[in-house]
Amino acid sequence: MSIVGATAPAPLDEVMLAMDVVDTLRHRQDLAVRELEGVTREQQLIDKLREIYRHQGIEVPDHILKEGVAALAESRFVYDPPKPGLGTTLARLYVSRKSWGKPLGALLVAILVVAIGYFGAWRPYQSSQAEQARVELSEGLPAQMDVLYQTIFEETKVQQAVMDAEALRTRGKTMAAEGDRAGAEDAVARLTALRDLLRQQYTLRVVNRPDQQSGFWTFPESNTAATNYYIVVEALDVDGKALSLPVLNEETGTTETVPVWALRVPEAVYNAVAADKRDNGIIEANEVGRKSDGFMQVEYNVPVLGGALTRW
Repeated sequence: MSIVGATAPAPLDEVMLAMDVVDTLRHRQDLAVRELEGVTREQQLIDKLREIYRHQGIEVPDHILKEGVAALAESRFVYDPPKPGLGTTLARLYVSRKSWGKPLGALLVAILVVAIGYFGAWRPYQSSQAEQARVELSEGLPAQMDVLYQTIFEETKVQQAVMDAEALRTRGKTMAAEGDRAGAEDAVARLTALRDLLRQQYTLRVVNRPDQQSGFWTFPESNTAATNYYIVVEALDVDGKALSLPVLNEETGTTETVPVWALRVPEAVYNAVAADKRDNGIIEANEVGRKSDGFMQVEYNVPVLGGALTRW
């Protein structure tokens, strides 16, 4: 394409000079307005501008001075701020993005991480836990009750254990169906305790140690005219290890798990034990009873009156 006849662009230094002329006129706006009120005075303004630059040691060609005067009149080289609006606001936000971009980015990343953690991990975990709890209550605990009941049924040697187990299983399953988790778990715990009781094997013997009493008597608070006789006993398993068992204290009405307790017996039994110990310091007939596998209660070798003390 031919460029013959095209106007060559003004050199950069001339453009800069023209901008400086406009800047000078803007700083002396009173002079520019007054002089530009009449076009015939343009030459006089140019002369004054030339004088100003000469005082600064700068020689400015007349065509540059004329260009500067014309540029001021046409508002060239003058910045007019944009009008307020959505576009202006967005542009300013974009320009200032370095000041708010990083904090906003960090905030968005934090929100994203929290959202992913909550919806991607915590909520599924909670849902999974709730589903597991539901399945355990509706299926797991009832299944445990069935297994425990069947074990008790097969291992017991007394009908009472079967009846107790059946009642516990029925009650536990009803509570599980009603959503009562605590009640269902209590039924499982009671069935487990019943199974363990049936499996217990131990011998009940009179304590015969120098540092402990083998028996004593007391006056009951409710009837001081009467006398209660007790022998002190302990339970030893098949390996001879002492067991701690739950015992109901007849004076306080509370059950305590203790390794040694006092068993109330008739006076004749008390006297027989005392005589046996006085003979040579050793109680030969020290076995009071035996708890066998499959049974719920101790089978006593001597008469007992059913009461016991855990403290004396």
